[in-house]
Amino acid sequence: MNKPVSATPTKPAASTRVVLGPRTRFSYCNIWEPRSINGGNPKYSMSAIIPKDDLQTVNAVNAAIESAYRDGEAKLKGKGALPPLAALKTPLRDGDLERPDDPAYAGCWFLNANSDKAPGIVDAACNPILDHSEVYSGCYGRVSVTFFAFNSNGNRGIACGLNNIQKLKDGESLGGTISAETEFAAFAEATGDEEDFLS
Repeated sequence: MNKPVSATPTKPAASTRVVLGPRTRFSYCNIWEPRSINGGNPKYSMSAIIPKDDLQTVNAVNAAIESAYRDGEAKLKGKGALPPLAALKTPLRDGDLERPDDPAYAGCWFLNANSDKAPGIVDAACNPILDHSEVYSGCYGRVSVTFFAFNSNGNRGIACGLNNIQKLKDGESLGGTISAETEFAAFAEATGDEEDFLS
């Protein structure tokens, strides 16, 4: 006789991969060429700034971090006991506490993500972006990241890997520079006097 099937469905495990919401702002963009940080292996990297009121994204990130913690229990234990998640280094950080003098981080969380491989970079229509000046620190869009456990040289925690980037909107540059198109756009229609002067 067959055993009765339970009517209660099993809750699927949260994914360790998350696509950050469209209000995410890009910062410290090093996404076109790998760069070595503190003498380590060259990597592609960026900081993703997430508004604290984007609860859907924040909740998805927290769930993915917890999932990465559960998936990585054996690695995090090492030869000892499993430390609680709260005792480990985790990638979601408070911009108000850690970057109090930077207005771009006010009222936001942030993640630092990196990868050995170049991220895919597309526009709103999912077309590849080839012009490096199009994606910069200060613009907005979605970022795909994956969380995973690490245990290296006594350091244990959850890290954030960078997958893909989708630029959706321009924003004020955080690097102190702006494009020529943006800087001179206000003068585009007022060209009468300049034409007289240049002729």
